[in-house]
Amino acid sequence: MPEETDVPQVLLGLARDDELAARSLLPVEGVTDAILGFHSQQAVEKSLKAVLALRGVEFPFTHDLDGLLELCQGNGIEVPEELSDVDHLSPYGVQLRYGAIRPSVLDRDQALRWAASAVGWAGRVIEQPTDD
Repeated sequence: MPEETDVPQVLLGLARDDELAARSLLPVEGVTDAILGFHSQQAVEKSLKAVLALRGVEFPFTHDLDGLLELCQGNGIEVPEELSDVDHLSPYGVQLRYGAIRPSVLDRDQALRWAASAVGWAGRVIEQPTDD
């Protein structure tokens, strides 16, 4: 188990893995929206949780991106404007993976933009030099 101080970096690494998976799978014939949406959603979720962990904010075990965004905002964490509608990916976190809901049409390019934006933002926040 990683030390508590490593949690943001571990989550950021996992978010980068999911973004890369989504980006790599995009051109593969037969990859469904559910698979691409899942990896995009996971990249965003882990990015948000990485920044929350860095700031010492406890977060619930959830795939609800809107709830995580609200948690960020409620704790004074500025989230990029381009992530304002990212909650459209929330159903891809679990519900679609297990067939709990019917899939809607995923804007695959937008999903990747959200993933890249979240990972890039989290990386900048976590890896910025500190004034210690």
